[in-house]
Order: sequence, then C-alpha cells, then structure tokens
Amino acid sequence: MSKFRTPLKNARGLGSSKSGTEHFIHQRLTATALVALTIWFLCLVLSLLGADYVTAVETVSKPWNAILLVGFLVAMFWHAQLGLQVVLEDYIHNSLMALALQTMVKFVAVLGAIVSIFAVARIALGN
Repeated sequence: MSKFRTPLKNARGLGSSKSGTEHFIHQRLTATALVALTIWFLCLVLSLLGADYVTAVETVSKPWNAILLVGFLVAMFWHAQLGLQVVLEDYIHNSLMALALQTMVKFVAVLGAIVSIFAVARIALGN
C-alpha cells in the first residue's frame, strides 16, 4: 500500500485522520448500552400498560427508573447522532451541505436530549 503514496503525501501527513477508531468504539458502546437499556425500557412500558397517569408518574419518579431513563435517552440520542454522521459522511459529497447537515444533526440531537432529560427531571423532582 505504501508504494502508492507519493513523497509529498508522506510529507504533508495525509492519510488516516486517526479518529475513526474512536467513533467506532463510541458507536459500539452506545449500541451495547442501548441493548440493556431498551430491554429495561420495554419492561417498564409493559408494566405500565393500563396504568393511570398517577401510577406512571410515580414509576418514573423512582430514582433508579429516572436514572436509567436518562441513561437511555443520552445513549439513544448519542447513538443516533453517530449513526447519522456516518450516513451523511458517506452520501453527502458537497462539503458546505455536509457541514450544514452535520451541524443540524448535532444541534437536534443535543436539543432533543436536553428537552427529554428536562422532562424526566421535572417528573422525578415532582414538578
């Protein structure tokens, strides 16, 4: 493979940006966390089938449920942002459009996570 690299490319340090592994690991960690948290979340939702509003609020207000729900939300939005980043990098070739879309995806993911966590915190703290 090195026979295809020109001396100028070697001098400039072009090639791998060394950030792909970190992205890969983050995707796998969030996916692993989501497996366990999704199973917990589905059990929680199924246990609330047919329950009234007060019971649902009391269930979410329990500290461990609130903590796990916030963890689920953070992992979900982070994983979604990482996945959409890969899709945009692969299919959007206009650099200005790619930058705008990447920025928008990150903004929406952060905003969604903040709003969701705020909602859980409000329920958990009794407001």
